[in-house]
Amino acid sequence: MTETTQEFIRPPSPPGPIKWVRDNLFNTWFNSILTIILIPLVGYAIFALVKWVFISADWTPVFSAPLLFVVGQYPRPEIWRVFISLAGIMFLLGASWGRWGGLLRPIAISGAALFAFFALLPVQHNDLSLVLFSISSFEFTVRIYLGVTAALVFAGYWLGRLEAVKKWHIVAAWGILPMIAILLTSGFGDSELLPAVTTTAWGGLLVTILLAAGGILLSIPIGLFLALGRRSTLPVLKVFSTIMIEGIRGVPLVTILFMFSFILTLLLPPEARIDRIVRALMAVTFFSAAYTAENIRGGLQAVHPGQIEAAKAVGMSGVQTMVFIVLPQAIRAVLPAIVGQFIALFKDTTLVVIVGINDLLGIGRAIVNSEPAFLQLQLEVYIFIAVIYMIFSYLMSMASRRLETTMGVQNN
Repeated sequence: MTETTQEFIRPPSPPGPIKWVRDNLFNTWFNSILTIILIPLVGYAIFALVKWVFISADWTPVFSAPLLFVVGQYPRPEIWRVFISLAGIMFLLGASWGRWGGLLRPIAISGAALFAFFALLPVQHNDLSLVLFSISSFEFTVRIYLGVTAALVFAGYWLGRLEAVKKWHIVAAWGILPMIAILLTSGFGDSELLPAVTTTAWGGLLVTILLAAGGILLSIPIGLFLALGRRSTLPVLKVFSTIMIEGIRGVPLVTILFMFSFILTLLLPPEARIDRIVRALMAVTFFSAAYTAENIRGGLQAVHPGQIEAAKAVGMSGVQTMVFIVLPQAIRAVLPAIVGQFIALFKDTTLVVIVGINDLLGIGRAIVNSEPAFLQLQLEVYIFIAVIYMIFSYLMSMASRRLETTMGVQNN
């Protein structure tokens, strides 16, 4: 190719909004008619929705006790322990964003925006001139906690950009933080500074995130072990893994919850009782692990046998072949299915309300039933809860798409 020819080659410019509308909405006569019909219908639907949200709807049940949706009946004098744990998580999320960027950026910014929204949540009052005076000192302190937590995302981002902060520093902090957060939130029985807070007082988004995050993180290694066990040549290990996977996948999650919440309690001696949230976490973990195992097994079967033969030809052991050759390709192939399962698990945690655990949905139901007037406003409460679940599910889906693009699973 000559130098003169190279001067006339230019990369294609991105299409403008008018070209996008013409190519996607008016590219054929059928699409043009469909667009003309749907534009007023969609516009009217959006107008009606905005009018209902900001004018017609009564959000009194949500504004009357917003903290219940976050932590349930956690003792208010000890609420600072929960917010310190949340602040640590958001700070490390910001540091991870500053160090690695990519898919962590929208997650960190969305988390900061969510906490800022709750910090600035308006107060329900008939007289707008009394809004500032209607905020109690405790509510003002909570809003300060929420605002600081949102700001710590950007402080962590600044710290993560520093050259002195290494990647292993952030990874080690992520490994230590969950243990510190659990100890800080639960406390100790004989401590005056951190008195024990029983899990019966835990509730709301705190329990939902604990069950979902714990179930996701713990189910990955268990599911990996079951998937490898089902493909093992050892008969005992293969039969055990198969029975576990098929036995758990053959019953609904609510059955597993009942078994761990009630039957397990009857089988254990009184001195060996397990906390109810731990029992629910065990049920969610094993249920998710069975489905994770089948997803990973499908990925293992998708790896071409020639990959294993090539690894053996260069002298790699069976463990090295599995860790460095087979598993990365298998997990990469089934990553969309695994993330979809985790999103479903996050929403399935609402079933714990059946066994008496007040997660986010359980708190919403308790607020609706707390006053007769709120029974007519349950639509607003459940829509508010649905929006929270939709936000978290969308963030997980967006992170999955970014990760798939980075790993080459999809092109866009």
